[in-house]
Amino acid sequence: MLDLDPSRAIVPPRDAATLVVVRDAPAGLEVFCVERQKVGFLGGAIVFPGGKLDAGDLDATWRERTTGLAATSAGLGGDETTQRGLAVAACREALEEAAILPLEGRALTHGDLLAWRERVARREATLLSLLAERGARLDLAALRPMARWVTPAAESRRFDTRFYLYVARQAITGAHDDVETTASFWARPDEVLRRFGAGELRLAPPTHRTLEILASSPDAATAAAWADGSCLDPVCPQLVNHRDARGETVAFVLPGDPEHDVKEVRTRGSSRYVLRGDRFVPEAAPS
Repeated sequence: MLDLDPSRAIVPPRDAATLVVVRDAPAGLEVFCVERQKVGFLGGAIVFPGGKLDAGDLDATWRERTTGLAATSAGLGGDETTQRGLAVAACREALEEAAILPLEGRALTHGDLLAWRERVARREATLLSLLAERGARLDLAALRPMARWVTPAAESRRFDTRFYLYVARQAITGAHDDVETTASFWARPDEVLRRFGAGELRLAPPTHRTLEILASSPDAATAAAWADGSCLDPVCPQLVNHRDARGETVAFVLPGDPEHDVKEVRTRGSSRYVLRGDRFVPEAAPS
């Protein structure tokens, strides 16, 4: 799932964005997840829709086709154009990978979203041109910045990914694209974590940590309030040797861990993810 080599030259991370879509359901808060194709970066992992920032996301015309940004967007770094571009990227990727699109006012039908995605995939149109045809705007104000994770320096493909929380106010179906994503589902965060613990699916540490935080939220309003007050400083895991009573392995340590260069905590929960078998699982630092 990862290509780790601490001896390689450090690759600069590319800007990216992820949309964490949640909704209130009878059984509690649910989140939309997709499974990545089996090959490539995070192959086969359960993730949230997202991808890298494209040059088109920075087009000045987006000012006409988007609402204003959430007040906390400045905390994600970059100038206003970059901040808008990252939020646009999160929306664009959500359409392409999950048939989900935050719009101002009335939402598109599921059928319309599938049709838009197909036109974009065939390069018959761009998201920007489709919005102009409909006279619609992306609702960037509804995207709440919630975290910023940077791929470890030991990885060959690195991303500086901004996570946005989007509370679905209207009915959303969602659907994977059978290209970059091969499965999709709505589920309670604690159920996804249970399946990870049982070895039924794979999660990268940023996804696992996000699900842990969402699992403590009884509803979307609570999750939104948490996002609005969350720390947006970069979280860059560092690869270290880990030794305890079970033997020696490796671990990703997070800010606040005794072995991380950054001493202040930037995300609540366990301070490291330890390699156990073929998975990184959350654990506390050894005594």
